[in-house]
Amino acid sequence: MTAGLTKPATTVTGDEGGPTTRRRQLGMRLLALRDASGLSAEEAGLRAGASKATVSRYERGRGNVRWVQVDQLCRVYKASDAEREELVNLAKNSKVTEAWWAPFAGKLPDQMRLLLALEDEVSHIRHLTLGVVPGLLQTLDYAKAIKTTPGGPPSAAELEEFPAMSLRRRQILDRPKPPTYQVILDESVIRRQVGSPEVMAAQLDHLLERTKQANITIQVLPFTAGAYTAALSNHIIFGGSSGPDPGLDVVFLERQSGSVFLEERLAVEEYTSGFDYLLREALDSSTSAELISEASKTHLRNRRQ
Repeated sequence: MTAGLTKPATTVTGDEGGPTTRRRQLGMRLLALRDASGLSAEEAGLRAGASKATVSRYERGRGNVRWVQVDQLCRVYKASDAEREELVNLAKNSKVTEAWWAPFAGKLPDQMRLLLALEDEVSHIRHLTLGVVPGLLQTLDYAKAIKTTPGGPPSAAELEEFPAMSLRRRQILDRPKPPTYQVILDESVIRRQVGSPEVMAAQLDHLLERTKQANITIQVLPFTAGAYTAALSNHIIFGGSSGPDPGLDVVFLERQSGSVFLEERLAVEEYTSGFDYLLREALDSSTSAELISEASKTHLRNRRQ
């Protein structure tokens, strides 16, 4: 299931700003309820005593939210009492922030907007990757060299905005109070050539530079370790909001046909436990750095063959 951020936070009001995590989740769920009801935004607004513009603004996660209107919309959509109370709680505890990624929002799918909001808000990130270097650690040349799945080429607008968004994402790790970032790389990630040997070597050298930062830890899960059920898919575990909600815990699962955000306590605990286990099975940071350095040199040697 797709889940969002429903735990309470300090209410802050102000002028219209970029979508926040809670407000974005509220908007996505209100839109799903309206779609299920078969009502247009105009019809829903008339029945709830709100304008079409207000209904649309709520669904886009923009501006201030009035919980009374959210309550009325839920009643119009015939939402269950439990869901209505949950969405009203989201509305009461929404807040306005000037998110850095707001200018890109119109060009991004909903799951990417929520992912960027999470990256910007949490105090620690744990990432298991089996295919490519995580986006927060990618060089621009490496990112551009990742091949697009047939049938889903990026639009011209996405290609134009990509460098700026990629740069801003990476700067999250360089803030005065950056999140701690724990990464487990399957060995295939450092062995698979993405782009030219030079691009790949530069990417691996960049990883080595990043490991010098106190908030970043990179460990390699070697081929010799075997296979584990805990490492069957890429996932990111977000936790510890840097804002007024210290209880934020979400697991992000990326799929070709979409993404899933898990917030259920048991699911988060299962992925966290699996990640902890893989940390013990992976090479330590120092040995991982040696393997990454060796892989970088191997890619350059392949250039000469």
